[in-house]
Formats: sequence, C-alpha cells, structure tokens
Amino acid sequence: MELRIPSYQRPYRWTTKNIADLLGDIKNAISEARKHVGFKYRIGSVILHENTEENCYDLVDGQQRMLSLVLLMLVLDENASCPLIEECAFANRETQRNIKENFEFITDWIGYQTDGWREAAKCSFDSTLEAVVIVVDKVEEAFQLFDSQNTRGRSLGPHDLLKAYHLRAMRDAPYEMRHVVTRWEEFPTADVREIFARYLFPVLNWKMKEKTSTFTPKEIDAFKGVSSGCGYTYAARARRAAPCFQIGAPFIEGEDFFLMAEHYLNLRRDMELEIEANAEFEKMRKWLNRKGVSAGFKHTTALFWCVLLAYYDRFHNFDVRAVRKLFTWAFMIRVDMQSLGFDTINKYAIGEGTDQYTNKVPMFSEIARARYHTDIANAIIKVKPAPSGSNEERRELGEFLCSWSRGGE
Repeated sequence: MELRIPSYQRPYRWTTKNIADLLGDIKNAISEARKHVGFKYRIGSVILHENTEENCYDLVDGQQRMLSLVLLMLVLDENASCPLIEECAFANRETQRNIKENFEFITDWIGYQTDGWREAAKCSFDSTLEAVVIVVDKVEEAFQLFDSQNTRGRSLGPHDLLKAYHLRAMRDAPYEMRHVVTRWEEFPTADVREIFARYLFPVLNWKMKEKTSTFTPKEIDAFKGVSSGCGYTYAARARRAAPCFQIGAPFIEGEDFFLMAEHYLNLRRDMELEIEANAEFEKMRKWLNRKGVSAGFKHTTALFWCVLLAYYDRFHNFDVRAVRKLFTWAFMIRVDMQSLGFDTINKYAIGEGTDQYTNKVPMFSEIARARYHTDIANAIIKVKPAPSGSNEERRELGEFLCSWSRGGE
C-alpha cells in the first residue's frame, strides 16, 4: 500500500532553519558511524493509520520530518521520485513554498560538503539512520497516540490537538473534513493560537467567575464540544442552535468547532476594525495605540479587548456608552495599581479585590447575566484620579478617565 498525507494534516511548515538542524544531526551521525561500528541514530518516529478502505497508509504524525527526509533523498538521488512530494504539488501555497525553498537549501548545503559526503549520506539511510514506525488499523487509535505523543512536550499546541480531535469526529464526512481543513489553514497559525489563548479561554473562565490560566493541552476539554448523539438536553439545544455560537455555550463536536473558531476570528477582526474606524472612539484609540507603555498597561489593554469581545459576542453591537463603560472599567485598574501583574488582572476580572480597587464589578459575569445591552451601558463604573506619588502613565490615564466620564476631553 502507498503512503499518503491525509487531508486533515496541517501544511508543511518546516523552514530552512529546521532543515539546517536536521542536516547537522545527520552529518554528526555519519561522523559517529565512521568511528563506531554498528552506530545507529534515531531520526524520529512516525504514526501510520492502515486505511484499508482506501488501500493506503495515512501519515498521522511525523509529516514534517518525513517530507524533509524525502526532500533530502530526492536531492541525493536525481533519479528518485516520490508520490508524497508529487501529491504536495497540489497542496496549499505554504506547503508548496516551503518544499521549494527547502529543496533549494538542501541542494546548496550539500554542494558545500566534502567529496564523498553525498554517497555517505545515501548509504546512511540503510546503515545508520533509523525511525520508529507505529502502524495501527483504527484511526481512533492513531489519534490517541497522536494526542499522547504531543502532550509530552512536543511542539504542537492545544489548537493543533483540538483540530485533530474534531477531525476525528468527522471521519465519516471526508468532503466536509477537507473543506474545514482548507478554511482553517487560510488563517495564520498565530491568529488561531491567539484567539483561543488570549480571548476565548480567558473569557470563558471569567464569565464563570473563575480565574484563568495559560491555555495548554491540559485545558483543551473546554473546547471539545459534545457528541451529536448525546442525549443531554443542552446537547439537543446545541444541535438546534447551530451554527450560532456564544462563548461557553455547548456546541457539537466536529465541523461546528471549525465554524466556531472561524466565527470568533472574524468577530475579533470586525471588533478591531470598528474601534479603529468609528470616530466616536477616537480618544479611546489614542490610549489603545499608545507606545512605550508599561507591562501593567499591556495587561489592561488585553483585558479591555477580552471584555469587549464578551460584550460583542453577547449583544453584537457597539453602543458607544457601553463601550466607554467597558474601557473605563478595564483601564481604571491601571490607575489604581502602581504594580500591575496578571494575577491582579485575574482577580479584578472576576470581582475579587481589595480596597485599592475603585471598582469591584465582575464585568464578564455581569455581561453574561445581562438581558439587554443597555444593562451594560447603564452600569455604574466609578473613576478617580491616580493616588499621589503615581507615575506619569497612571496620572495621565486617571486625568483622562475623570475628564472623559464628565464628557470632557
């Protein structure tokens, strides 16, 4: 059976830096093999699913290294061919670009090696280099291995593991699977990582009046959804509501996860565009775009974007009074605190605090409970100047918020 890269795999993302590291490892292995008879170097591991329905082996884990080694073999043997690489000719542009750049890099790198190195490298695939190949006959087992391998310190992030989990739920819908993977890969990886780590996960926790933490593979249960066959009442409600989403509301595992992620990526974009373009928010923008700010100010800015997303997710409007209240609530904590770390933000977001805080409103849970956007627009948010002895950043921010709350500049 032939080896195939399944449609749910992410693009080939190894860069020339990764290739340089790989070539360096192989070069060292060849050198050691010359000194020690029988020396072996483990080049990595691969997880394959024996797909009997389509008579092929699906490459579940190890794609990046596998494709890179194939590129090396193609450079070493000009007469060689590989269906894996030919298949990638029809892949997305990121994969095509990295294959081209890495092939050229390998060709150039080998050109600088000593005479005989090319032949030694070709022989090393038979005599020195070895890989662990795990073959399973059930795709569920392949993904379980994939999950366990990648929660022990390897490079895949929680968003990658969520992708694998929800694609597994779509195994009976290959067309839809290919479609959602294509849409998913259109978004920059950094944006996907950020929407979960900096927005959805904190907002989800703060809405429930719980402190948040770093979003790691241990926390992916928060976004696993529920099975379409689940008999729980809330699951039936989620099926009827799809594809409408709210942070914290149940959704059906599989395709709905990808639709949800796309929904919030677009929601974040729309939110930022509105704040940037609306003349009503001009004074606010000057603070949001301020340069040379403290770490505490950056924490405050992140808090504002999270609470604005929670509000927009709930009511889908930009009522000027409500947005101003949210800005004032978020930034007043910077005026209050000389030293402002994330631990303080975590407490402030859920209404825990000391007498140092001007406001003790658990704004995220208040938004979750509100029936109308005017409930937020009419919320009582206090302002006061920065305490004596405050630095310039706190003094200026306090003066602005006090003046702004009175309708001034």
